[in-house]
Amino acid sequence: MRVLVVEDDFASRRMMQRLLAAYGEVDVVVDGEEAVDAFKIAWDESRPYDVLFMDIMMPRVNGHEALRRIRTVEKEMGIRTVDEVKIIMTTVMEDPKNVIEAYQEGGATAYLVKPIDLEKLRKELEKHGFHPVR
Repeated sequence: MRVLVVEDDFASRRMMQRLLAAYGEVDVVVDGEEAVDAFKIAWDESRPYDVLFMDIMMPRVNGHEALRRIRTVEKEMGIRTVDEVKIIMTTVMEDPKNVIEAYQEGGATAYLVKPIDLEKLRKELEKHGFHPVR
């Protein structure tokens, strides 16, 4: 499994990288613009990501905008909805506006509130067929 963690906070990035290492290869980027670029590069290399963990509040391009851009790229590439990358939004914000924007407007797969609970993370990954490899 290939995972991309999109997080501007260094401590959060490291924690997510450690939590997800058991599932496979984990790459990290620091904002939404880098996330879109990494997503495209992965497809160009024929090694697409299976899941993205995307923070919402980031500099340059926030998580909501990056999510919309990635979904647009998938449509342009002809990727069927069922084959889209799983994008799990991560944020400290649990307000309804952000949840609605992530799901309805952006096409998020899931939404986890920080601090990330390891058991909730495992359950979310298992729900989508991802299991630890080591």
